[in-house]
Amino acid sequence: MTVTAAIDGAAGSATWVDALLLSFAQAGYAQAEPAILQPAEPFLDLSGEDIRKSLYLTTDASGEELCLRPDLTIPVARDYLASGRAGQPAGFSYLGPVFRYRDGQPSQFLQAGIESFGRQDRAAADAEMLALALEATSAFGLSDVEIRTGDVALFTALIDALELYPVWKRRLIKDFNRKVSLAQDIEQLTLATAPGRNEYEGVLAALAGSDRKAALALVTDLMSIAGTTNVGGRTVAEIADRFLEQSTLKSGALPRDALATIKRFLAIAGDPDDAVAQLRALAEDTRLNLTAAIDQLESRVGFMAARGIDTSLTRFSTSFGRGLDYYTGFEFELHAKGRVKDNGVEPLVAGGRYDGLMTQLGSAAPIPAVGFSVWIEALTQLRKPVGNAS
Repeated sequence: MTVTAAIDGAAGSATWVDALLLSFAQAGYAQAEPAILQPAEPFLDLSGEDIRKSLYLTTDASGEELCLRPDLTIPVARDYLASGRAGQPAGFSYLGPVFRYRDGQPSQFLQAGIESFGRQDRAAADAEMLALALEATSAFGLSDVEIRTGDVALFTALIDALELYPVWKRRLIKDFNRKVSLAQDIEQLTLATAPGRNEYEGVLAALAGSDRKAALALVTDLMSIAGTTNVGGRTVAEIADRFLEQSTLKSGALPRDALATIKRFLAIAGDPDDAVAQLRALAEDTRLNLTAAIDQLESRVGFMAARGIDTSLTRFSTSFGRGLDYYTGFEFELHAKGRVKDNGVEPLVAGGRYDGLMTQLGSAAPIPAVGFSVWIEALTQLRKPVGNAS
């Protein structure tokens, strides 16, 4: 049975599915059909915790770990990289089943969407994704939706400009999509680690305030005295980095003005144009170079308006994130009015930019990438007859 036939039998009519796929095709996105069974490693390494813990895993006769695809972004990206078009601008649409453990809900459900690769005009491509996402909800008769947007590239630019210790930089960027963890980290940044003894207490104390070169020299000397060149397969450099991270975490190490700047940044929310103004004021007050990231946001907002999107009705927040580790820039979600993810309701459509994913999947050179997924299940429950949307 085809996917469309299955939807037809469940919903009583495939008219809205046809409208959805037609809008994708008319925008120039050819339909992709990646394999259902996928290598598990990319999902385990690159996805967010919510997807990693919900995988259905198996192992083939050669010992390779496989999984039922939990979403379609990585499978479509892998097929693109394996094709003759890798590195060139190309766009794909999809509609098919995905498989995740979801407590109390069916583990198999339908997902549609678009992935766009290789476009250098990032701001315009971002705006096109949001416009097509809105067309997807319109295909179901829903025109009144909440648009929530953010940009992890802005947070990354801020952390880079603050010149934090590498351990805090990695930790904060990793936790950006995990609001509870991020909030906890920010509150603890100026505090020492929880009390307790460590068998390497003396080493950590000696490394307090040191840079990587000094840490490497100290650990090299210590291991030379011990007559070894590695421990548990770790090199001297890896051990030095680990000790330096632990020493930095133990000593706190974030100036209060940096903490205040991060908190001020994460409080910016509202109309995108107002957010741009607030971000420029923050950059000027703190003398941090955030110009490129803010310019990209402002350009995107302009392209959104050019596509007929009422940006005054779009909510932008510097703290907004989607929980997927591979996002690197623009992120967005569309929700039914009054039903947002913070209340435990999944979005109708969601997506964003993931420029770093392509090299992580094996591309020799970086390839820009952006896309979105459509939650067919959620839209089906809310859909209205086309022409009778409110």
